[in-house]
Amino acid sequence: MSDEKRGSAEREQPWLIRTYSGHSSAAASNALYRTNLQRGQTGLSVAFDLPTQTGYDADHILARGEVGKVGVPIGHLGDMRALFDGIPLERMNTSMTINATAPWLLALYIACAEEQGATRAALQGTTQNDILKEYLSRGTYIFPPGPSLRLTGDVIAFTYRELPKWNPVNVCSYHLQEAGATPVQELAYALANAVAVLDAVRAGGQVPDAEFGQVVGRISFFVNAGIRFVTEMCKMRAFVELWDQLTLDRYAIADARFRRFRYGVQVNSLGLTEQQPENNVYRILLEMLAVVLSKDARARAVQLPAWNEALGLPRPWDQQWSLRLQQIVAYETDLLEYGDLFEGSPVVAAKVAELASEAMAEFDRIQAMGGAVAAIETGYMKQRLVESNARRLSAIERGEQSVIGVNRFTETAPSPLTGEGDAGILTVDAAVEEEQIERLTAWRGARDAHAVAAAIEGLRQAASQGTNIMEPSIAAARAGVTTGEWSETLRQVFGEYRAATGVAAASSSGAALQPKDGLTPVRERVTAVSDRLGRRLKMLVGKPGLDGHSNGAEQIALKARDAGFEVVYEGIRLTPAQIVNAALEESVHVVGLSILSGSHVALVGEVMRGLKAAGIDDVPVVVGGIIPPEDAAALKAAGVARVYTPKDYDLTRIIADIVELIDERGALAA
Repeated sequence: MSDEKRGSAEREQPWLIRTYSGHSSAAASNALYRTNLQRGQTGLSVAFDLPTQTGYDADHILARGEVGKVGVPIGHLGDMRALFDGIPLERMNTSMTINATAPWLLALYIACAEEQGATRAALQGTTQNDILKEYLSRGTYIFPPGPSLRLTGDVIAFTYRELPKWNPVNVCSYHLQEAGATPVQELAYALANAVAVLDAVRAGGQVPDAEFGQVVGRISFFVNAGIRFVTEMCKMRAFVELWDQLTLDRYAIADARFRRFRYGVQVNSLGLTEQQPENNVYRILLEMLAVVLSKDARARAVQLPAWNEALGLPRPWDQQWSLRLQQIVAYETDLLEYGDLFEGSPVVAAKVAELASEAMAEFDRIQAMGGAVAAIETGYMKQRLVESNARRLSAIERGEQSVIGVNRFTETAPSPLTGEGDAGILTVDAAVEEEQIERLTAWRGARDAHAVAAAIEGLRQAASQGTNIMEPSIAAARAGVTTGEWSETLRQVFGEYRAATGVAAASSSGAALQPKDGLTPVRERVTAVSDRLGRRLKMLVGKPGLDGHSNGAEQIALKARDAGFEVVYEGIRLTPAQIVNAALEESVHVVGLSILSGSHVALVGEVMRGLKAAGIDDVPVVVGGIIPPEDAAALKAAGVARVYTPKDYDLTRIIADIVELIDERGALAA
């Protein structure tokens, strides 16, 4: 049979092709979704803004500066209607990256779909709903692990009955790798989290034992694919084998269909570089190939970042470029015409066996501690992630891990891709927040207050009595309850939680043992400046606002501690006022702020004003994050002493710079 005939007869359908998107407002995001669907995207992947993810309305103090920055703000059913206006949800496959507020966003989605005339049984899609990894990476948790797992179980029990085509949990190892996980840790921690969820569902009593296999069969995964192409491909084959064995041994799932490892992927954003960002296109392609080449471990859905995500928010054209990359692989190549290309390879088999063996050893270690929840509450998993991320960054600093354009082959001509008037990124208008608050205020004013009160009371009773939260949430959505009201009702019942930072117990990155160690002279300078100022240098590392991506803050805190600083780091989600108060009470020499959500101008400005009001504006402030050049200039004009962006990968050099800054300020004060 000729290649041409074989292609037409045997060619498989490609994976779901998505882009992860949403910003500014429901209406703006709706326009973006329609455009992407017209350009050949085959599924939606919704990014929600941080207030929506963490359960705050747009007018809450913690939402200030965060509305519409990293995703779309959804405050109530009216926003959900606008988001999917003209998009028939009965025929759409929609993925929603939502965790702590997953029951609520699913309730809004169902209410919106039913208004369109869709039946629940027809709805297809995924709620990420993997709260456990939020305590380890993205930080969008609200409640303690126990109540959070209960809400996860409520979604699972509800959907397997009411939405049989829905994936209620997308166990997400993607953000574990972003937080520093090695392939072994990504395997072990994701499997441990999945087992914790299934154990909780089985113990919850909402699913009959005879139907538990259906629940296992609806569990999906969302993984990360990094640049180490062979290792990542073998990791996926190991995932397939381990999940099949775990579900057979632990849950006695006899039907092989229910043991199938079903996963979607977004390729690695951690490795995208601000320097020579055009190189990111090649990285994204190679990382995608790792999850589509192996037929026996091929992703069911793929979404790719844009080449410029290390610079800021991608424009629609940038998302189209990533979409076209997927389409070229899926439709122009002959990849989908063949069986598994790696079957029988001794190299692949050996690597898969190695990864699987090491992952199960770590998995068993976690089970011996009492499972994933116990390993989260004790800080074990978070500590291990902080340590592995520190090792990765130290290897890049020392040149042992090559990153082209960063620590090797750094010479370059100016990129024409970033020379445009918009600096090659999309900027969210500051008026978006005010407009969202106006819509929220109008929505509240138009509601039936009695219906809202009754719906909130129904929610409170369900949360307090342990009944499934989904139907009361759908009723609340229809009554006009807001995201903040839904979350606050549950906060009153379950309380809030602050997860371990992993920094205090984390061991050194190991840089001190290396012959190329550059930290020794920095330690000596810390000691000398401390002696001159009369006490040990002290740094406050703060994360104002709702951004829970704490990797950078953790690594700065760890490096500063290793250099001899006293470090004050209290974790994520602090108000500017709390940071100012900590700086005052701790008498710090420098305040370091880490913000990756794009809210740096508003939040840093509030901190600066607070320091001045407290009479400690002589304390220098340094800021790190994904900060465009014009914003960096604005921050410096407002008094910020230093601005560090992803191009400043050498943490030792950053700490050395901060020591000199403190010394200069101290000399001026003297």
